Amino acid sequence: MMRMPALFVNHGGGPMPLMGRQPMIAHHLQESVTKYITEKPRAIVVISAHHEANPIAITSSAKPSMYFDYYGFPPETYEFKYPAPGNPELARQIQNLLSEKGIESQLDAKRGLDHGAFVPLMLMYPDADIPVVCVSLHSSLSPDIHLALGNALAPLQDQGVLLLGSGFAFHNFDAMRNPDEASYKKSNDFNNWLKDAVMANPVEKLRDWKNAPSARFAHPREEHLMPLLVTAAAGGSPQIIYDRQAGNGDFAISGYLFE
Repeated sequence: MMRMPALFVNHGGGPMPLMGRQPMIAHHLQESVTKYITEKPRAIVVISAHHEANPIAITSSAKPSMYFDYYGFPPETYEFKYPAPGNPELARQIQNLLSEKGIESQLDAKRGLDHGAFVPLMLMYPDADIPVVCVSLHSSLSPDIHLALGNALAPLQDQGVLLLGSGFAFHNFDAMRNPDEASYKKSNDFNNWLKDAVMANPVEKLRDWKNAPSARFAHPREEHLMPLLVTAAAGGSPQIIYDRQAGNGDFAISGYLFE
């Protein structure tokens, strides 16, 4: 069975990539599969920035529902469907892998697919025929815990499982609402550091992300960065698969492949 990579993608704002309002993000998500992943995964494990729990939660439903965790969008955006199956057996396997590394976790049969999961999946694998299991962030947002989580999930890649970290390389709503040249510069500064860190020594560099240039400007709260730490720690040679500089209302972001 072919080893699958780990991916970190930027999932966009709410359902906007599915509405034609963020075409660059939509293209980034589609291209991450068509250009970089040649084999169909046996299953997909999603680590979404929009799912936090303590202990870490693992979705275990055989038929995951949709969880529309955004507000103020048109009615049709609450009608999206992504009827991919779950995989309770894989969920239990993940719980065992985490336990072997001393990481406490819980199975959650009620949690559905939040937009950090279904938005990228609808664009990347629109046929919805690959089993999906979601693994939450730890609510502490500790870098060490998320690096350990990635290390624990790594064996799944040799079993044909794609690890999909879904977050955003820049996540400052105040700056997004009021963009200016100073905020563009800070965004570029952080994104340039991030690219260098991932390509040089992602585990050690990302552990210390708070000391990066404009770190707290880029991530006032770091939940959208933690999926990158998980995928980076899963191991593999890093590659930059998306790189957007700031300007014209957009902020600098980057996406990564680890294989």
